[in-house]
Amino acid sequence: MTAIISTLIFLTLVVAAVVAFFNFIPIGLWISAWAAGVRVGLITLIGMRLRRVPPAKIINPLVKADKAGLKVTVNQLEAHYLAGGNVDMVVNALIAAERAAIDLPFERAAAIDLAGRDVLEAVQMSVNPKVLETPWVSAVAKDGIEVKVVARVTVRANIDRLVGGAGEDTVLARVGEGVVSTVGSMENHKEVLENPDAISHTVLEKGLDAGTAFEILSIDIADVDVGRNIGALLQTDQAEADKRIAQAKAEERRAMAVAREQEMKAYVQEMQAKVVEAEAEVPQALAEALRTGKLGVMDYYNLKNIAADTEMRESFGRLTGSKDESGTSAEPGSRLGPEDGE
Repeated sequence: MTAIISTLIFLTLVVAAVVAFFNFIPIGLWISAWAAGVRVGLITLIGMRLRRVPPAKIINPLVKADKAGLKVTVNQLEAHYLAGGNVDMVVNALIAAERAAIDLPFERAAAIDLAGRDVLEAVQMSVNPKVLETPWVSAVAKDGIEVKVVARVTVRANIDRLVGGAGEDTVLARVGEGVVSTVGSMENHKEVLENPDAISHTVLEKGLDAGTAFEILSIDIADVDVGRNIGALLQTDQAEADKRIAQAKAEERRAMAVAREQEMKAYVQEMQAKVVEAEAEVPQALAEALRTGKLGVMDYYNLKNIAADTEMRESFGRLTGSKDESGTSAEPGSRLGPEDGE
């Protein structure tokens, strides 16, 4: 009984060892590679396991590349996988480039993949160009009329500039800038409506694809629309601003005039006070002159007579002036002659 148990344990251990061996060493994958004509040693597969590289992610793309006639080694694929790249995507891109007669070495394809770009999509875009559509681009012609333009940009991927080249957003931004510049240089918005292709020709000549990962093949105007009269709105806003400035300046002048008027009133009051003060000194001066003998009594009476006569003449003048206003008398101070009395 003990012998039977020992035999069963031994057989279990042998089976477990065999299963572990076949799990660690992908014999089936090795046989598939040999059947496809790809010579890969078991030591290489064991080394992949030790380096924590799934052999299937290397051997299957290697078989695919070999069948496509590409010269790719196991070390290249394994190194790209360890660097964090997509091995299967790179091999597919190499096969697509080979079929399209595009010169794409493995090193460049691996660099594009590691840069975060879809290398297969880039190769496909080199064969089948992509159409990018800009949003509504608002521009203003010299006559002040707003023109809205939608442009379609046909681009092809430039394999040589995929690493470090600008993306689609930069291309669309440059095209929008070119549309604004071109429309802004036109004298009339009607020129844009009559010849929209003039925009595409002008923009295409600016070399907007410089420094980008694409090559611009064509720029087509998809839609043109007339917007607001920006020039009139700006003139209206300017006129409103000028009016407010003028009103502010007028208010400033009015405030200054009011202040000046108040100053003059105060000045008049001051002068009147000085006159009253001077008139108050007149009796004192007369009394002093009489006491000192510089003014006689008769001289004083003559002075009073002159003052009374002057006051009488002023009263006559006021009466004559009031008659002139009613239209029945002559100028103030004039007297009736013999002819007038007849």
